[in-house]
Amino acid sequence: MTKRHRRPSDASPVEKVTRKSIGKPTEIALAVGAGGRCEFRGCNKYLLEHTITHSPGNFAQRAHIVGFKEHGPRGEHPLPHAQRNQLSNLMLLCAECHKEIDDHPTKYTVSSLRAQKSEHEQRIRMQTGMQPDMQTTVLVLKTPVASQSVEISRAAICEAVEPRYPGSDHCIVDLTSVGEDDGGSFLDVAKRTIARRIGSIYEPQLDAPSPSHISVFALAPIPLLMFLGTKLSSKVSTAFYQRHRDTQDWRWKPSGPPASYSTEIHREGTDRSRVALLVSVSGKIALDDLPSEIDERFWVYEITLADRSPNPDCLRLREDLEAFRIEWQRVIRSILRDHGQVDQLHVFPAVPAPAAIVAGRELLPKVDPVLVVYDCDRANAGFTATMRINER
Repeated sequence: MTKRHRRPSDASPVEKVTRKSIGKPTEIALAVGAGGRCEFRGCNKYLLEHTITHSPGNFAQRAHIVGFKEHGPRGEHPLPHAQRNQLSNLMLLCAECHKEIDDHPTKYTVSSLRAQKSEHEQRIRMQTGMQPDMQTTVLVLKTPVASQSVEISRAAICEAVEPRYPGSDHCIVDLTSVGEDDGGSFLDVAKRTIARRIGSIYEPQLDAPSPSHISVFALAPIPLLMFLGTKLSSKVSTAFYQRHRDTQDWRWKPSGPPASYSTEIHREGTDRSRVALLVSVSGKIALDDLPSEIDERFWVYEITLADRSPNPDCLRLREDLEAFRIEWQRVIRSILRDHGQVDQLHVFPAVPAPAAIVAGRELLPKVDPVLVVYDCDRANAGFTATMRINER
């Protein structure tokens, strides 16, 4: 049998006109608006790959809501002929759904198909418009450390928080000029200022939503850093940054050997309700350095690095801080389990700034004991009780 080749004149007039008239811009706009998926309600088939083989290809069909010709499906609609190839009259469909709507034009009316097209394209636009919120609210705490204040530039902050970027809202708590003439000792004034400024971050604003992410850059005495941590909400994702001595920047190192931590009991005291916790991470705290009030009645625990000596550069990876958080939580829970009701936990911290903040943030206000935090002033009396935090 001789195969009959179809002559150009045999082509349907509708085919010839639609192919010429729809145009590439309209085809692209239709495919993009539909997300490359069938717009028939309940189908949603992805039309840019084969269903079985998943090989890429264009398997979409452009269907007319109002038929291009008057005798076509829904073609009797009064829509002007010149508008029937416009984007508003076209649906992106798979072959099955295209046949379904054209075989049953009375079931699938113009109004119902327009509604399907509209709801599908609105859904695609809404879902493709969603993206991770990459903004972060920057919190900077500056106090004099060893009589010096370290400035944190915006460039250093931007580099550290990447791939996030600082939002327009930020909180800078600058305590470098606080003095006793501000209404109390430096620490008292600093605590009031921190509580007020941090509280304002979480307060609802008429012109801005509450922050979804916070990035913390802080250099201050360790007791004050722990107090800062108690004011940070655990309900908002928060990242902490460490100033690295070798590079003088705040960006976490991309790789390297991770830090691990261990805890041991240095002394079993005579009174189980009296507990001291040494945190020897950035420096070693010896039993002989403890003040006289931590006597033989006290049980003495110590958190330290398991795989290296305590040192100021121990936090290099973001994971190092997370490992510290886990160990701190484990030790607090273990002390409460083994010692029962401990009203006060005497803490001697030698830790990097982010670890001090995390230690404060992890405290449970109505569960964990009050921390009596000691600070070391070797030029004078050594360790002295400096601050009480987590008080009810």
